[in-house]
Amino acid sequence: MAATEETLRKTLAEKLSAVEIQANTVRSLKSSSASKPDIDAAVQALNNLKLEKSSIEKSLQSLLSGSDSREAFRQSVNNTLERRLFYIPSFKIYRGVAGFYDYGPPGCAVKSNVLAFWRQHFVLEENMLEVDCPSVTPEVVLKASGHVEKFTDLMVKDEKTGTCYRADHLLKDYCNEKLQKDLTLSSDKAAELKHVLAMLDDFSSQELGAKIKEYGITAPETKNPLSDPYPFNLMFQTSIGPSGLAPGFMRPETAQGIFVNFKDLYYYNGNKLPFAAAQIGQAFRNEISPRQGLLRVREFTLAEIEHFVDPEDKSHPKYAEVADLEFFMFPREEQMTGQSAKRIRLGDAVSKGIVNNETLGYFIGRVYLFLTRLGIDKDRLRFRQHLANEMAHYAADCWDAEIECSYGWIECVGIADRSAYDLRAHSEKSGTLLVAQEKFSEPKEVEKLVINPIKKELGLAFKGNQKKVVEALEAMNEKEALDMKAALDSKGEVEFEVCTLGKTVTINKNMVTIHKEIKKEHQRVFTPSVIEPSFGIGRIIYCLYEHTFYTRSSKAGDEQLNVFRFPSLVAPIKCTVFPLVQNQKYEDVAKLISKSLTAAGISHKIDITGTSIGKRYARTDELGVPFAVTVDSTTSVTIRERDSKDQVRVDVEKAASVIREVSEGHRTWEDVWSTFPHHSSTTAED
Repeated sequence: MAATEETLRKTLAEKLSAVEIQANTVRSLKSSSASKPDIDAAVQALNNLKLEKSSIEKSLQSLLSGSDSREAFRQSVNNTLERRLFYIPSFKIYRGVAGFYDYGPPGCAVKSNVLAFWRQHFVLEENMLEVDCPSVTPEVVLKASGHVEKFTDLMVKDEKTGTCYRADHLLKDYCNEKLQKDLTLSSDKAAELKHVLAMLDDFSSQELGAKIKEYGITAPETKNPLSDPYPFNLMFQTSIGPSGLAPGFMRPETAQGIFVNFKDLYYYNGNKLPFAAAQIGQAFRNEISPRQGLLRVREFTLAEIEHFVDPEDKSHPKYAEVADLEFFMFPREEQMTGQSAKRIRLGDAVSKGIVNNETLGYFIGRVYLFLTRLGIDKDRLRFRQHLANEMAHYAADCWDAEIECSYGWIECVGIADRSAYDLRAHSEKSGTLLVAQEKFSEPKEVEKLVINPIKKELGLAFKGNQKKVVEALEAMNEKEALDMKAALDSKGEVEFEVCTLGKTVTINKNMVTIHKEIKKEHQRVFTPSVIEPSFGIGRIIYCLYEHTFYTRSSKAGDEQLNVFRFPSLVAPIKCTVFPLVQNQKYEDVAKLISKSLTAAGISHKIDITGTSIGKRYARTDELGVPFAVTVDSTTSVTIRERDSKDQVRVDVEKAASVIREVSEGHRTWEDVWSTFPHHSSTTAED
């Protein structure tokens, strides 16, 4: 908790106590027929204490009122986004469905530009292998990955209406509401609520239910009592084929499509590590109670990278290119001791072991560069390390790129070292080895576990299923194999689960031999580790909208105009072309420039309406268009830059090439400003 807030809460609690004591003194004096001067002095002291209490309350309210201004700002941004059709609720004429949104023309253009830059920044720069896999995924794949069993959130129901809510969100909302608006909250109680928020992800269903009851939390709309929390699987279930006998799910992430194709991708890459595969696609999560607009939806776009690396060598050849970057990092140690995020040099974080390895550090650096070049404010971006209670047991290290917006700090990119968990899980479930090899220059003597299935005995016992049993036996890891050997030696038989058969079979000691022997090996066979950066594209775009939105006064000063200061890289339209007035000669020049821009591949909009030039500038500023070409003669035109509103005069023949150079980043506006004659318009712009 911030020291100022804690101090104010303590002072307010002390002042409230003092007011109560002084009020009792006044009542006592009045009832005991004390002298008028004594009573007046006591009343004056009480009034002074009340004034002091009121002053402290105002200070605390001012400190906490940021939430109200954030909500007003958010409303202004969202109103503009919907009015200009960046996005709208899906199925609007049928009153919509929570958690679904449609991107309109400018929203589609921004999204397309973000994804194009993602491909350039990651896929092309790192020579990644891009794949495109189906959204419908067979159940067996998601059983192996753990999603069928564990991809859940805790849900509660309104006991009278049956309306469902996500349990942790209700508790989070309660804590935030009390912290932001309850001026009488003691510092101890505030600290307790802060601790609850910090531990929220670690609560069991029983602990979550106990807190909901302790705080008297009820259904938000009806105030009815709530059920105990219980798990709800977030995947959309479906069936594959007309029989309905092949269960499947809409994928909750794109990563599994890459993992199951590892063997072929490894071969395509010349059987060499490291390499990375990437995929952009839709993912689906049946959120319990979606809210926060584009930040929590039921269908969304993910861009994911799976970088496969030797677990014994997680260095990266290009790590030095990002080692000197310095940005806000929030290691778990700082979180546990109540500190704030601080600027840390990435190279120092890796060398001190704060970040687990070079490859993970490299991708953290590349993510930072990607987000800031898109237009994310570097001062409202931090990389937060997962606490121990947030990490999966198999993960070596995990960081989230969190962006601050009006909703608070939002996780937009996850960068995780997932070790070898995913490939091992799919190897065991499918019976197909997903491994890599390292060839030795000289043979090495190693102690090797040898599993030798006796195919004749297995064929007699299992007939047509012999092959699947053999593959399952050969896929055992060392611990499983040694456990089987011990059981066979002591009991003569053992129960063995064959995942590909979906059942347990009995293996006796004449069906398999298991022993260790010294062998000369010419290669090392291992399961690669995976470094996974996963990007929530919709979340990044929404935060970009907030970070680039501002208002400025019109030239007359009588209204506030909305502006999105998108970098040219992501702007939905790169420039607009206006004839200053309705004039056929000017319109012909505008169409000529438009044709040149089209040939150069520059997105633009031509506007030959008779609306005033100021209103046309304002309309395009609200769409985030960085440049405007105004035709006011047949030989030259003006080019206006959105944020400075500065204008230069350029020959008609050069206009399209100047716009192309500056919008594609080959030339800066400062260079254009210093090269061409300046233009000062006498027309009211805004």
